[in-house]
Amino acid sequence: MSETRERILEAAMRLFYEQGYGSTGVATILREANAHAGSLYHAFPNKEALLLGVLTRYQQLLRPVVMDPIEREVADPIERVFALLAWYRGGMEASGCRQGCPIGNLALEVADTNPQARVEIDRNFEGWADSILAWLEAAGERLPAACDRRALSRFILTVMEGGIMQARARDSLEPFDQSVGQLRAYLDLLETEARRESGLHT
Repeated sequence: MSETRERILEAAMRLFYEQGYGSTGVATILREANAHAGSLYHAFPNKEALLLGVLTRYQQLLRPVVMDPIEREVADPIERVFALLAWYRGGMEASGCRQGCPIGNLALEVADTNPQARVEIDRNFEGWADSILAWLEAAGERLPAACDRRALSRFILTVMEGGIMQARARDSLEPFDQSVGQLRAYLDLLETEARRESGLHT
């Protein structure tokens, strides 16, 4: 049953991402997972429970699929931020700006009508921001002492999600690139301010 459950979860993740939650029928999920209805309802009482399972799985995959590879490839904590944004840009480019962030997509579609899903979506965003916060904290004195690194991690998430949404609307990566460019300029200013502070204290 565990193997069947995994197939159902994987199929649901892909289909919710490609088609949206509301447009994906249970029969389609079962067909793609090569499973029957009894298997689905044994693992997930209803489609809403399957959605929560998908959101939990995204939380579990954040580190091994997204964050850990960036950390292995990029040593500089601030450059990790831009490597991560470049990773999302690559996904947008590959899809022709047709698909965005799977969590962002679900937030727009279901958060207003499904309180449990709203909580899990928020947890996904919090996990993402927590990873960025760890990188910003690792930057140490490269950022000003007064910099609210928690708020900055949230701002970086906003740049990513907003840039993706606007790129999809325009069918162009230009809005995403402009947003990331402004983030780069802002972080450069923060690093300049931190160097100025350091000079005053020496």
